Amino acid sequence: MGQGQEVKTRNDPQVEIQERGEIFFFYRPKVEREAAHGTDDVQRLYIVLRPESGERPVEEKQDPHSGKEGSNPGSCGKARGEGGHGSQEVNIEKQALLRLIVLGKKSLPDPSQRGRPYWGFVEMVTTKIGDVKSALQAEEYDTSTRGHRHKPAARPLGEGVYRILRHKSSGRKAHTHLIYKLEFPPEGEKQETQESLNVEREGSFLIQIKNPDQHGAGPSQFGGLQSKRKVVFPACLQGQFGQRRFIQADPPDFLNYEGCELLLISASDDIEEELGLELKGECEGDPSCSDLLKTFGETAPMDPLFRGTWA
Repeated sequence: MGQGQEVKTRNDPQVEIQERGEIFFFYRPKVEREAAHGTDDVQRLYIVLRPESGERPVEEKQDPHSGKEGSNPGSCGKARGEGGHGSQEVNIEKQALLRLIVLGKKSLPDPSQRGRPYWGFVEMVTTKIGDVKSALQAEEYDTSTRGHRHKPAARPLGEGVYRILRHKSSGRKAHTHLIYKLEFPPEGEKQETQESLNVEREGSFLIQIKNPDQHGAGPSQFGGLQSKRKVVFPACLQGQFGQRRFIQADPPDFLNYEGCELLLISASDDIEEELGLELKGECEGDPSCSDLLKTFGETAPMDPLFRGTWA
């Protein structure tokens, strides 16, 4: 499918593309649930970003020996709890780079509630597709209080193209947007799952990065990750915060560190009207050209992705 293309529908020099790529959405049913039939059955909502080009072909990411990326694959799923730190260069035009993001509210921001922030964090950053596949698969485990437990595999519910862009609108400080457009499910399908989780056909969100050195910042629902899981940005990124709690995701390299906390704030469900851009994918709804299927395989029911129904 690829990263698609963006078409400017009006000449707006205030919009600058920082990063292009593919976006995938997954949800995981609650433990011991065979399937999800509605939002009450959902344990987690994930976004996977796979950047493929941008302002700079080479991005900085965490050291491959830090965070979950540096975990011992033979540790029976007990990944290291620390956040990402250190530095490694990755050419996103030549090498896979994947970010697994967890959203705290188990849905995307409601387009009707503009300005309301939704908290999330980067769960995993890796250059190995198998790492993300493992993180999304089903798992059997034992607890001392409840005995044997089954965690269902995450179901794919959306696939499309995304952009991270810099926007300098008049009268406001420069800010960054995450915008996307779905290609799957095809437009003619139900969209039942997507509507329940606010995954619209297209969307635009302001994206802000939380300062890991600012403790207790913001309302209680943004209490954040435990200290040991917090990110340690390189000095070149951390220095951009100063004393601020949140800053724009510029550069997108902030997202290349596990434990990076972020806010998504609904901006628009009409990208062209808001930003003068039209996103175009490279697929016409044919499952055989699904990059999600090619990348991660059919490890869970695919009805949410191709038919828009719960599974």
